Amino acid sequence: MDFKTQLHGAPGLAGLSTDALVVLVAAQQVPADLEPALAAALEAAAKAGDFEFKAGKTLYAHRVEGVKAARVVFAAAGDANPKSLAKAAAAAVAQIKGGGAKQISVALVGGANWTGARAEALVGAVSDAVYVYRETKPSAPPASALAAVRVVCDKADAAEAGAGLKRGMAIADGVALARRCANLPGNHCTPSFLAAQAQQLAKDHGLKVEVLERKDCAKLGMGSFLAVTQGSDEPPKFIVARWMGGAKNQAPIVLVGKGITFDSGGISLKPGAEMDEMKFDMGGAASVLGTLRAVAEMKAKVNLIGIIPSCENLPSGTAIKPGDVVTSLSGQTIEILNTDAEGRLILCDALTYAERFKPALLVDIATLTGACVIALGAHRSGLFSNDDELAAELLAAGDAALDPAWRMPLDEEYDEALKSNFADMANVGSRAGGAITAAKFLQRYTAKQRWAHLDIAGTAWKSGAAKGSTGRPVPLLTHFVLGHAR
Repeated sequence: MDFKTQLHGAPGLAGLSTDALVVLVAAQQVPADLEPALAAALEAAAKAGDFEFKAGKTLYAHRVEGVKAARVVFAAAGDANPKSLAKAAAAAVAQIKGGGAKQISVALVGGANWTGARAEALVGAVSDAVYVYRETKPSAPPASALAAVRVVCDKADAAEAGAGLKRGMAIADGVALARRCANLPGNHCTPSFLAAQAQQLAKDHGLKVEVLERKDCAKLGMGSFLAVTQGSDEPPKFIVARWMGGAKNQAPIVLVGKGITFDSGGISLKPGAEMDEMKFDMGGAASVLGTLRAVAEMKAKVNLIGIIPSCENLPSGTAIKPGDVVTSLSGQTIEILNTDAEGRLILCDALTYAERFKPALLVDIATLTGACVIALGAHRSGLFSNDDELAAELLAAGDAALDPAWRMPLDEEYDEALKSNFADMANVGSRAGGAITAAKFLQRYTAKQRWAHLDIAGTAWKSGAAKGSTGRPVPLLTHFVLGHAR
């Protein structure tokens, strides 16, 4: 979808030639800066009880007298902070996305002006509102006719709003890629499919991609990663994608994304209910691909490397068993007490592999623990870090991107739960504090790095009637990486 600015001048909003006019109202009453024809329609609706000045409330009006646009949607945007504005925009687009409007113009009234953050929030909200999964569903509703959005702004705000739209479109494209990969069923989105997506990104956006096969990983000594793949006939892929937009001497940011394309739990088999949602267990990998796309689309002057260890976790006669001991790439041994704690087993080898790039910092992203869902629900991702400054940057990026996280502890006492009588460590501790002990396991492989871990088990997808990938945390990660561009 195309988003551009449109200068606000004569003949005003009422005279705009557009299929639909969306008026975001940042006021608790009819704004003084709203033109008479539009003000009269809004005031009449409010008096009749058909509109409330409450964030997210909307009013659709057809053929408003004195207004050139055939369709007008008023949406209350509260105080026009980006979150409220996004809510209002999403509600407004829901009113018109199924109709014949191909282009809409969006105005902000009530004394608020367009900033980069507001423009970016608009793009994200509209893109999400018109998204429909259709890859394996021929009966899905047709795509919305909406193809262009024009943000009506003053000349003084045009540059900042335009930059926000550009950033928002890049992030939206990254989110769309992540959602597509994660929403595809496990028989479509395999490790080989993820590798192909990375190679397509290389072709389209100038990345460099290397895919390590099983024999390559074995030669390197990735015993932990390869242990997880043992139960599946699907070949594992260890994907390394590089966007080198910065100076040659600039140390890269490395993102590591968990790429379990289907997680049955292995021999420690999961309950059957909702196991279909375990196709989303590659949400970390999807977010790395989406972030790479967004950063490359912005042509950001930063060096970014994405590492995706990808495989399936299935039970079979060759699958790993509880009690098995494997040797990781770092040389540390791991007693596998629960084969359903497989994400950390593939991530630890990827984190060790990342050391060869001498990264400025290292962030892993994984749908890692149900415990994090219990702790934080579906609103905030769990954040763990051994570096206060890095943690603060990630939290700020999440807030700016409307993709929030919450920092969790890494006290050394939690490490006691991973002790093993038969290996350097166990892969699980007790149930209590499970998200923390999972992070403590990963921390053992990042002692030399500025490192952070994002547990996105609660935020990468939705269940129920709205089941599907959210594409998170592509917005958070993109903001974070762009913050390091020079």
